[in-house]
Amino acid sequence: MRFPQGSSDRTRSGAARFQTTQWSVILRAGQGAEEALLRLCRNYWTPLYAYTRRRGHSPHEAEDLTQSFFAHVLEHRSFETVAPAKGRFRSFLLVSLKHFLDNEFHKERALKRGGHHFIVSWDDLPPGARDAFEPSLNLPPEKVFDREWAVTLVGRVMKQLQKECETARKGELFERLKGSLTGDPSVESYEQIAAALKMSEGAVKVSAHRLRRRFGELLREQVQRTVGDPSQVDEELREILAALL
Repeated sequence: MRFPQGSSDRTRSGAARFQTTQWSVILRAGQGAEEALLRLCRNYWTPLYAYTRRRGHSPHEAEDLTQSFFAHVLEHRSFETVAPAKGRFRSFLLVSLKHFLDNEFHKERALKRGGHHFIVSWDDLPPGARDAFEPSLNLPPEKVFDREWAVTLVGRVMKQLQKECETARKGELFERLKGSLTGDPSVESYEQIAAALKMSEGAVKVSAHRLRRRFGELLREQVQRTVGDPSQVDEELREILAALL
């Protein structure tokens, strides 16, 4: 999968606004830090649940552990120990979860599903989601975590891009072109799409180019929310790409 880059102007303006991103707020531990952490945790619970399942826990055990882990992070304000110059949300969560599972499970188990901090509504998960990460999966837990992190991130971008296209009354065009963003070999040719939508092939090519560019912009924006410094964005993007290969 190839991640298209946003425009240089967009990148520069994004760097200028970087101080307002969620993880930066958390690292400064200022007003709104806990609310920002809650939002990020809700967005990225899947990789943590997948990691816990890969460690050998049953779906219900992994459910309880993931909720309890979030409660532990919030109660102990673990994010206050992260150095802003080094902190990436992905690394912070994985290291914190490892520590929790290895050393603090027996103390935190009594919190049961996060106690008063109920982070994720498990009833809202799609059918089969709890069983999707079997411990027998032939990947180390860390690789499972990185892969699911990348899948979650790209999934959020795709949903946002779809919403934008539907608002612009280009939902069908998005559906036909979205496979080109993820390297889907079954995606239709520009000629086929043009014929189906009664467009010129040139217009489809232009739309595909704009879609890739916007995809890159949105992906960069998502990553900016999870790193402590704008200089870390490109490295994080490369690691996300590697996790999907």
